[in-house]
Amino acid sequence: MTVITDKFGRPMKDLRISVIDRCNFRCTYCMPKEIFGRDFAFMPREQLLSFEEIERLAKIFIDLGVKKIRLTGGEPLLRRDLPVLIEKLTAIEGLEDIGLTTNGSLLGHMAQKLKNAGLQRVNVSLDALDAELFKSINDSGVGPERVLQGIKKAQEVGLEVKVNMVVKKGMNDQEVVPMAKYFKQLGICLRYIEFMDVGQTNGWDFTKVITKNDIYHELTKHFDLEAIDPDYVGEVAKRYRYKGTNSEVGFITSVSESFCSTCTRARIAADGKMYTCLFAADGFDFRALLRSDKSDREVRTTIMNIWSNRTDRYSDERTAESAKNKKKIEMSYIGG
Repeated sequence: MTVITDKFGRPMKDLRISVIDRCNFRCTYCMPKEIFGRDFAFMPREQLLSFEEIERLAKIFIDLGVKKIRLTGGEPLLRRDLPVLIEKLTAIEGLEDIGLTTNGSLLGHMAQKLKNAGLQRVNVSLDALDAELFKSINDSGVGPERVLQGIKKAQEVGLEVKVNMVVKKGMNDQEVVPMAKYFKQLGICLRYIEFMDVGQTNGWDFTKVITKNDIYHELTKHFDLEAIDPDYVGEVAKRYRYKGTNSEVGFITSVSESFCSTCTRARIAADGKMYTCLFAADGFDFRALLRSDKSDREVRTTIMNIWSNRTDRYSDERTAESAKNKKKIEMSYIGG
């Protein structure tokens, strides 16, 4: 195995693979209907990487030091026969961890198949417990009960579950404490995500961000929290424990406390483009490379060259002007 580092000495340890660009939700901060409406042209199946192509790429990335893979979308559970891909990936020697990020709407009937295929963890996105509020956020008529049933089923089959909540001022800030109380009782780690300027369509600006410090201050009115040391270098979430319990809460602080200096993530979009930052504008087309006559060695060399020349640190450098004017790919395309 070869370990490669970028221009700032950051190794490549994590790989996020988007398996599909479609989603059955239209969350207002991610895939607003006015952009991603009925006429929006998602990728046809032949433009998506095949399972065999994903497996081939994953083997090369793992040989270059990747330890963890996370499958994303769109909504990854919309990808037909996804457990087959998970079986292929878990069989790769050297992979230590495989997880999946989902909106949870299809998790109830998929959880057992995912576990049987070798999946270890799921991160479920849920932005409110209030039914009408949640429906207004996902803009798809799906209430929280369906997602909560999926979470329960995932726990029952033995998957580790975390819940992700994007917090946006004026959208769902009133749900911060109710969500904490609910998932504390279940012993599920809830992670608050600061509203980020991913893509061009979600109307982001600084005034809509509720920071980690704001949320932490609100939580300490109700709970005694103690900080937890990171489990590993590059861990994104800032973690806290409710004193006297094993329940945790975490914060993803891309806006207020950036973590570019320890970012170890590479990303493969659904069409096979590689990106070295969530906020990138351009990616390298590995689909074309995989469908040419290039050898694994040549693909490997290309990955090494891309990562070794990486200089991304967007969250460190973010300004109101850059957030507004910099071209960035959409969250639904790159998978978060």
